[in-house]
Amino acid sequence: MEYSDLPDLKALATLKAVVERGGVSEAARLLNIGQPAVTKRLRSLDELYQVTLMERVSGRLQLTEAGKLVYQFAVQGLESHQVLAQSLNNLRKGRKTLRLEVTLSIGEHFLPEWLVRFTDAHPDYRVESRLAYGRVIEPHLATGQADLAVMESAPDHPNILVQKWREDELILVCGRDHPVARRGTIRRDGLRELSYILREKGAAIREHLDEVFTQSDMDDLNVVMEVGSTDAIIDILGRGRHVSFLPNFAVADELERGTLVRIPVEGFKVKRILWIARNRRLLDNPVANAFIEMLRA
Repeated sequence: MEYSDLPDLKALATLKAVVERGGVSEAARLLNIGQPAVTKRLRSLDELYQVTLMERVSGRLQLTEAGKLVYQFAVQGLESHQVLAQSLNNLRKGRKTLRLEVTLSIGEHFLPEWLVRFTDAHPDYRVESRLAYGRVIEPHLATGQADLAVMESAPDHPNILVQKWREDELILVCGRDHPVARRGTIRRDGLRELSYILREKGAAIREHLDEVFTQSDMDDLNVVMEVGSTDAIIDILGRGRHVSFLPNFAVADELERGTLVRIPVEGFKVKRILWIARNRRLLDNPVANAFIEMLRA
C-alpha cells in the first residue's frame, strides 16, 4: 500500500463506534456527526481496503471476517494515538504531571496521606488522582489514559505491567459491644451464625470474598447489607449488631483504639496482594517513578 493510501483515523474511530455502540445512529450521536457522515466514512474504508467490512444480518450491522481484522487494527491504532497524544502533552507540561488512579478501599485509606507526602517531597510535580473500580481503571491504563494505578486485583492485559506492592488480609471484625467480640476465636462453621455487612457487588474486596466463600462452600452467609464505602461499614459496625470482612490496613486504627475487635477464625484466612500497575509504553514517566519510590519506602 502506498503511503498516500492510508486509512483516516476518523474513519477508523467511526468503525469502532459503530461496532461498540451497535449501529450507525448510535455512533453518529457519540461522534456528534450525522448518519450520512458515518456511512460515508465506513464506505471510505471499504473502498480503501477493497473489501466489505460490515454487512446486515437480520437487520443489524455485523463485521465480516475482513471487518474483524480492520476493527482490531482500529482499536490498536486509536489506543496508540491516545498514548502518543498523552506523551506529547507530557512533553508540553515538562513531564511533571502524574495521572494516578486508585481502587476505592485503598484510596479511602491511603490517598490523602500519599498526596500530602508526595507534594511535600516533590513540590514541582503535580498529581491528578481519581478513585474508581478496578474494571474502570484497567482500560484507562491499557490505553494510556492513566500513568499509574494502585489496585486490589492484578489486571490481565498485555499492555499493563503489574508489580507487587504489599500483602494484605481481609479480617473478620465487629464492634466491641457485639456478642461475638467476647468469644475470642470462633470455628469456621460459626461464620454462618453471624450477620454481615459487606462491600457492594463489583468492589474488589467483595469479588475476592465471594471467590473465597464459593471455594470454601460458604456462599450462603447471611449478608444483610451491602455498602459502597469501607468507612461507612466501619461506622455501622461500631453500633454492634453486625460483622464484616475488611482490609487489615483499613481497620488498624479502630483495632488499636478498641472501637472494633478482630475475630480470629480457626483455619480460615483471606489473604491477597495489592498491586502497582502501569502501561508498558509509559514506563519512563519520572513522576510515576518518584511516586512508586515513595510507595515502596
